[in-house]
Amino acid sequence: MDTVKKAQIQAHAQAIAALLYEETDPAQVKTLAGIEEVVRAHMLEHVSPEIGTFLLQQVVARRAGANAPSAASLDN
Repeated sequence: MDTVKKAQIQAHAQAIAALLYEETDPAQVKTLAGIEEVVRAHMLEHVSPEIGTFLLQQVVARRAGANAPSAASLDN
């Protein structure tokens, strides 16, 4: 992965972290174990489903494009 993409991921991850932190009970992040549990819960509930949905949409769009008639076949 190139450095520009890595920087974009870091920026977006920081923004997501800030949003999720606002929704986190401060008592949950007092220990390393608590932070780990909160991160895992937020990832499973909020982040992973969005990434999964995005990837599924990409697959569906790619398949739809592969099944679309080509310009050459439309000329006949």
